[in-house]
This record gives sequence, structure tokens and C-alpha cells, in this order.
Amino acid sequence: MKFISCLLKEAKLTQEEFAERAGVALTVIRKIEQGKENLNLEKVNQY
Repeated sequence: MKFISCLLKEAKLTQEEFAERAGVALTVIRKIEQGKENLNLEKVNQY
């Protein structure tokens, strides 16, 4: 999912930083980017 990559660049965050702020494991972020995980927008919208 390219939109995650775009958002990370825009926010100047690494995957690791985003995962930490969102309270999820780094592997979850990576799976979302690969289209393998459902995105919990409620969690993401908190940050």
C-alpha cells in the first residue's frame, strides 16, 4: 500500500517511528505496506 509510504515521507517518520507512535509492531506496518494486513484507521488517526 503506497499511501503508507507517502504518509511516512510526508510526516518525516520511519516505519519504526510510526509503529512506535501507533502502538503496533513494526511487522504490522510492513505487512500493511505489502497489503497483507488490515489497517485499523481508528488507531492510525490517533497520530
